[in-house]
Amino acid sequence: MNLFDGGKDPNPGRVRGLSAEKGITVPLVPVDMGAMGHRSQDVTARNPLQRLPVLELDDGTILTESIAICRYFEELYPEPALFGVTALEKALVEMWQRRVELNLLMCVAHAFRHLHPAMKGWEAPQIAEWGEANKPKALEFLALLDKELASREFIAGDSCPVADLTGLIAVDFMKPARITVPDELGN
Repeated sequence: MNLFDGGKDPNPGRVRGLSAEKGITVPLVPVDMGAMGHRSQDVTARNPLQRLPVLELDDGTILTESIAICRYFEELYPEPALFGVTALEKALVEMWQRRVELNLLMCVAHAFRHLHPAMKGWEAPQIAEWGEANKPKALEFLALLDKELASREFIAGDSCPVADLTGLIAVDFMKPARITVPDELGN
C-alpha cells in the first residue's frame, strides 16, 4: 500500500493525521504539488481528477478522497474509533465532519485558491472577489465552533474524531490563506 502525498496540502494532511492518531504507518510517495506533480502522468493514471491524496492498495485498487481513505483505515483499524462507535456517535461525527469541511475548510480553501499568487496557474480563472467573500464565512463558522467548544473539549464526542482533524487542518491552512483567527475565539 502506498499513499501519494502532497506535503502541506490539507487533504493528504487529514489522512496523515488520522494515520498518526491510529498508529498506522503507510509508505508515502511524495508528490511535489508546487511543481504540478499532481498533474503528472503517474498521478493522473491513478486519479484522473489530478487531486491528492491517492491510496494505492497492494492489489492495485485505487482510493481517492481523503475522507474515503480515512474511512477505509477506520474499518481496517477500528481503535481508536475516530468516526464514532454507536449509531448516535457516528451520526454526530458525520454531522460535524460535514459542517467543518463545508463551512470552514472549503471557505479557507476558496480564499487560498482564489487569492494566493502561487495559485494563479492552478485556478482558471482566479476570482479575487470569491476568495474575499469566503474569508468572513470561515470566520463566522469559527465563531460558531468557538461557542460549541466552550462546553466540550472535542468537536464531536469525547475523543479526537475525524471532525477535529479536519478542523485542525483548516485552521492550519488559514495561515497561507491569510486569514487570522480572532483573539477572542479562545476555544
